[in-house]
Amino acid sequence: MSVETHFGFETVEEKDKAERVARVFDSVASRYDLMNDLMSAGLHRLWKAFAVMRGGVREGARVLDVAGGTGDLALAFARQAGKTGQVWLTDINGAMLMRGRDRICDKGFILPVARCDAEKLPFPENYFDCVSVAFGLRNMTRKETALAEMYRVLRPGGRLLVLEFSRIWQPLAPAYDFYSFEIITRLGKLIAGDEPGYRYLVESIRQHPDQETLKALMARVGFERVDYFNLAFGIAALHSGIKF
Repeated sequence: MSVETHFGFETVEEKDKAERVARVFDSVASRYDLMNDLMSAGLHRLWKAFAVMRGGVREGARVLDVAGGTGDLALAFARQAGKTGQVWLTDINGAMLMRGRDRICDKGFILPVARCDAEKLPFPENYFDCVSVAFGLRNMTRKETALAEMYRVLRPGGRLLVLEFSRIWQPLAPAYDFYSFEIITRLGKLIAGDEPGYRYLVESIRQHPDQETLKALMARVGFERVDYFNLAFGIAALHSGIKF
């Protein structure tokens, strides 16, 4: 019997979602950073900086950036972990991963990279001091499985950081919906040449668990001291949890 999930507002078979998400990111990879700056008016950079600050990464730390895309978080963590640290950039999408690798190299850092599925991380148990995923969890087919994998590879005392779009403060929802479905999709067409891809990304935000639901999901796979910080009235939220 087939299992169904969502692809934006569309219902698809679970086995087909990863391939369809891959096609979206193959299409948007070359304009991904520019579009992020335009869509968020640069706020995504502040949100990522806040996530890195909350990570508490120190010299010599081992860090895993899951669905790391074009490498913003991995680069920031590499600067904190220093020459004695180890920061892995991973993504399931080859186009995004290559772009991230090249950007990081251009900044003077050589980091290990791995193309892998977040639901089947190729790393040993209890290995990393910090695991991060920024704006990638909502694209994963089985979010609980992916979170459980992140829990597995963290060492006891290690921290998971999940930065993701979330539920905006309700009074602002109508204006945010107009901006998302009318402005962002038009930008996607004009700048990235892919209106359907950006419509999926907008719809995927609405399908993603809200702040409290994601908090409960993290606790269910074993994380403790789970908390979250709303950013820009809840447009995004940073969730944090510790493995004990």
